[in-house]
Amino acid sequence: MKPISVTGLNTQIKSILESHFQIVLVEGEVSKAVYHSSGHLYFVIKDENSSVSCAMWRSNLSKMKFKVKEGDKILVYGAVSLYMPRGEYKLIAQNIEPSGIGALQKAYEELKVELKKLGYFDESKKKPLPRFPKKIAIVTSATAAALQDMLRIANKRWRLTKFYLFNTLVQGEEAAGDIAKKIKMADEFRFEDGRGFDLMIVGRGGGSKEDLWPFNEKVVADAIFESKTPVISAVGHEVDYLISDFVADKRAATPSNAMEIALPDSNEILMMIDEMINAFNYKLQSILAKKEKSLNHLKEIFEANSIEKKLNMKLENIKIIKNRFFNQIKFILNKKINNIEILKNEFNALSPYSRVEKTKKEIEILKIQFQNSIKNKIFIKENEVNSLKNAFEMLNPKKREGIDITKNGKKIKLSDLKTDDIFEVVNTKRKITSKVLEITTHN
Repeated sequence: MKPISVTGLNTQIKSILESHFQIVLVEGEVSKAVYHSSGHLYFVIKDENSSVSCAMWRSNLSKMKFKVKEGDKILVYGAVSLYMPRGEYKLIAQNIEPSGIGALQKAYEELKVELKKLGYFDESKKKPLPRFPKKIAIVTSATAAALQDMLRIANKRWRLTKFYLFNTLVQGEEAAGDIAKKIKMADEFRFEDGRGFDLMIVGRGGGSKEDLWPFNEKVVADAIFESKTPVISAVGHEVDYLISDFVADKRAATPSNAMEIALPDSNEILMMIDEMINAFNYKLQSILAKKEKSLNHLKEIFEANSIEKKLNMKLENIKIIKNRFFNQIKFILNKKINNIEILKNEFNALSPYSRVEKTKKEIEILKIQFQNSIKNKIFIKENEVNSLKNAFEMLNPKKREGIDITKNGKKIKLSDLKTDDIFEVVNTKRKITSKVLEITTHN
């Protein structure tokens, strides 16, 4: 047997492998997955008993919707080939599907987990929607029925908002990039007043999972997350949940529902305005009544504390104090006058002039009393003289024949004489001295 070279052997084996295993579908568990800087993917799939090296070139890898990772169970569709320099065969993957789950669903779940970790779904980062948006950007296809549905609802609900269409692809391989581009354009757009859009609606009508897939791409999620304008995601039907729904500031079940969320209902607003007017009028009347009451109270306080009121009170107080002062002065003056009168009287009573006057008055009184006394005594003496005169007249011996008996110059009774008494018998013409010799008593 003629020997062959190693290269010859590997060439024959390569030819046999590639001719007999042009296309295979192999199921196994991923191990040692490496995404190379060149853009290629190198990995190993294995089962319980063996393993095989695999590779996916960059051209096919760019079409992948998800990334393979350690432990994933996958289906590898490709061809068997031999790597000549090392004599190793590899399975060259043309497509990879998750085992038991679709590739799109796998990609959807992986991106959802990734974005959640990055905080794309955090409620704290979601922007509030304006209540009365004046300008709304719509990022969708100009030919889509969803656009007409949205405009119909908008015209019915609220006619004060202006809408601006950013026409974009909504399905196909280039749709995700175009949607992201139009989102960025709408977010950066500025009007003459320097202001941008108040709100942005991104979406399309219903379709298959593949049709809706652009709204599950990371580039669209990034554009929505980075937008400064609040975004409503309105893709498909109510049962459809896209990555854009989780990232957007608000999810709408349908494009029509997006308009119901974005715009107020004019009928409700009119009813609310009527209620507000009624409430305002009631509140106004209540406030006016309270303010009137407060104003009257303040007026009373002002009047009670006004300068004029205080001045009048001060004038009244001054008047009262003045009256008190004058009354007090009058009282003091009267008291002093009384004191002066008392002192004057005391002075007059104690002064020489007063004493002289008093003495004069006393002398005058004494003089009068003396005169009266003299007159009285004279009257008495005159009466006595008259009495004596009358008595004398009565006893005048010239006028009667009787005699008087006297002893020692005193008139006595005859019965008073005793034996040997010397007495005189006197009448008007004669006086006889006699001596009692004997006393005889006649019965």
